[in-house]
Amino acid sequence: MGEQQCHSDSLSLHSHSYSPTLRSLSISVDEQNVIPGALSLIQELRPDWDPRDVQTKLFTDGITNKLLACYVDRTMKDAVLVRVYGKRTELFVDREDELTSFQLLRTHGCAPELYCTFQNGLCYQFMRGLALGPEHVRQPHILRLIAHEVAKYHCIPAHNGCLPKAVLWQKLNKYLSILQTDDGVLRRLPAGIPNLKLLEEELNWLQKYLPSLESPLVLCHNDLLCKNVIYNEEEDHVRFIDYEYAGYNYQAYDIANHFNEFAGVSEPDYRLLPDRQTQLEWLRHYLGACRELKQEEGELQDSEVEDVYVQVNQFVLASHFFWGLWSLIQHRFSDIDFNFAGYAALRFKQYYHVKPQMLALRVRK
Repeated sequence: MGEQQCHSDSLSLHSHSYSPTLRSLSISVDEQNVIPGALSLIQELRPDWDPRDVQTKLFTDGITNKLLACYVDRTMKDAVLVRVYGKRTELFVDREDELTSFQLLRTHGCAPELYCTFQNGLCYQFMRGLALGPEHVRQPHILRLIAHEVAKYHCIPAHNGCLPKAVLWQKLNKYLSILQTDDGVLRRLPAGIPNLKLLEEELNWLQKYLPSLESPLVLCHNDLLCKNVIYNEEEDHVRFIDYEYAGYNYQAYDIANHFNEFAGVSEPDYRLLPDRQTQLEWLRHYLGACRELKQEEGELQDSEVEDVYVQVNQFVLASHFFWGLWSLIQHRFSDIDFNFAGYAALRFKQYYHVKPQMLALRVRK
């Protein structure tokens, strides 16, 4: 018992500060009109920029926050990203944990530079490259790069030999609790959303069943949708962005969640999910990279790949369940123009559709 049990559900177990000089600006940015507030931040962060030269670009892909780039160089090489937290997102994102995640990942070369916090958001370095779509992530070369980058995350060691706890159960129970205490949450929801009693029973079952698969607990991104993967063709690497959900979690969950995102977000098409052969190829790249990073000797065995394949496909259920609950909360509180109720119905429908075939898979004993 040489390891210490940590009293934390996520990255706060990394108790030392990664960036003690991080600036905190007492500026609030209007979520409905982000440019004036963003320009005030830029005056503080880039006082040598002529305000008349500052250009802005609003990114419209996000369904949680508002994101704006400010820059003076035409190539956006010097761009500062201003991310404004969405309304009531503190219900499902721990902002202190997010900052810790960001700074920890930065120290391991997995995140850009963080410039400051402000009252309702963050400013950080722009990562140049292509934000990927479902058509990119299955390409063999990019698929390999993504698998290697996931391995980098998963091989970051826990601080002081701590045994972290999975953030998955803490978050799922919190989300369900928010729904159970909000009388208005299920108003005008479409057919296909299970009632809260059924959701509670299903969550209890997931909490009993999935830990029995013994997937390792590692540092996870937890939100590897395609647009959160940036491919820099010039340097031939991928990097991940948006660390709101990062924390210690099951290895298989992070991978399952990424595979689910092959379907896309705005109009998910689950026929686009990677088939068995593609998943096994991805997992071979990933497990090979993990062995290299940990300097493990010996050949990777097919049986190891098969076992992780089974774990990943059963954790697909937790991914659908997580984003189903998340969408119900967003439906209740978010001002972003997205059909959260329809998305929740879709995730729960897919959950029940794939559950029998996923449970038919068996890990070797």
